[in-house]
Amino acid sequence: MHCNSLTSDIPNNRKVNKSLVEKAGESVQWTVTEIQSLLDMPFNDLIFQAQQVHRRHHDANAVQLSTLISVKTGGCSEDCGYCPQAARYHTGVENQDMLSIDSVVTAAAAAKAQGATRFCMGAAWRGPKQRDMEKVTQMISAVKALGMETCATLGMLKPEQARQLGEVGLDYYNHNLDTSPDYYEEIITTRNYQDRLDTLREVRNAGINVCCGGIVGMGETREARAGLIAQLANLDPYPNSVPVNHLVQVEGTPLYGTAVLDPLEFVRTIAAARITMPKAMVRLSAGRREMSEAVQALCFLAGANSIFYGDKLLTTGNPDVQQDKALLDKLGMQSLSASS
Repeated sequence: MHCNSLTSDIPNNRKVNKSLVEKAGESVQWTVTEIQSLLDMPFNDLIFQAQQVHRRHHDANAVQLSTLISVKTGGCSEDCGYCPQAARYHTGVENQDMLSIDSVVTAAAAAKAQGATRFCMGAAWRGPKQRDMEKVTQMISAVKALGMETCATLGMLKPEQARQLGEVGLDYYNHNLDTSPDYYEEIITTRNYQDRLDTLREVRNAGINVCCGGIVGMGETREARAGLIAQLANLDPYPNSVPVNHLVQVEGTPLYGTAVLDPLEFVRTIAAARITMPKAMVRLSAGRREMSEAVQALCFLAGANSIFYGDKLLTTGNPDVQQDKALLDKLGMQSLSASS
């Protein structure tokens, strides 16, 4: 890599990191070592660079508001170590039937009235059965009829299922990689990394936008966080939406009691995601309820420009709507729809 004249006033030991930042926006592959170098930058330098990248591609004072609803809660056969919906863990989350289409539409209309522009529907499945698909596709069509963007997260998809979702106009499909390939087996054993990549391929083949991110604070190293970002950034193309989740520890899950990640390390992760995936919507997702307003503000400064909006994320808490509105007002920020 070559440094241009913009690096002339930067100390020699930081020129390499500056040249990495200049990769943002180029069609290049990122190595884990390069991304770890970003994460290792002095905090102020990293945030400054991430904010510059962010401003090249996005309105720095606008945030996209999404609402997430669980349309099928509990009873999942997977063993994801973070998830209270796994049937094998005793977390107090009961196996429930799928919601009715009317109740989903009512929730979507309420979310739209509160300012949300995207409505996400999640189901606790390893993957949907074919008998589930008819109801799910009807939900998607009904929510789209309200004028909202639609997103679904239903687990692993077969090619025909992805095609069905594409045919009804699903805008986004969420399927997270969760963590780096090297750390993955510490978290999940009931499906492998390639299973997740295969579902992302089927989603793209069906013409659906990809929403894909991960979870930090699961006991992983900084190198593992760099590995996750490298996997995401090197997808071809990288995801349109990148949710960055902070582990919400739920008693009864294997990861309960994990050492809590330093908040500034989470902010660093947001910044690295912004630099390596400059055009993506980087979303503050799970764990935001546990973050102070100051940490959330730093995340926006680092390049986050989307949040989940509402009082619950699937089965865990989220800041309520009025609290979010107050924070955005304090920061002089507005919803993406209002700013366009």
